[in-house]
Amino acid sequence: MTSRYEAETSRRPHTAQNRIETQVTDTWQTINRLADRLEDHSTLPREQRVLLQLLKIQEEAGEVAEAVIGAMGQNPRKGYSHTWEDVEAEVCDVIVTGMVALARMNPDATAVFTRHVERIAERDLGGVSERTRQ
Repeated sequence: MTSRYEAETSRRPHTAQNRIETQVTDTWQTINRLADRLEDHSTLPREQRVLLQLLKIQEEAGEVAEAVIGAMGQNPRKGYSHTWEDVEAEVCDVIVTGMVALARMNPDATAVFTRHVERIAERDLGGVSERTRQ
């Protein structure tokens, strides 16, 4: 059976914008699956689950710092222990962890995030967004 989303996207011409929209949708579907998995795994009260997820962001940010120090060879015991690709991967982990935290906090995380990015675009780019330019 074809989902409404699949039917709708299959009728659209395959443009770069459509590919980006599909990737964003797929990304949030993955994020929501991760959040659901974590929710199913924990027996803690909701408030504690959310707090621990928020702390997880800081843990991941610490791993970015460790990777940067390692990529610059600034740990005398370890030397050049990381690459800049390691740093990129750790930054991605921070982003994913933050998205999962938002999804665990709010079931409408995709809309919350989209509105927030739109506010940032308005504030920092004078309202110029990719949609505005097209």
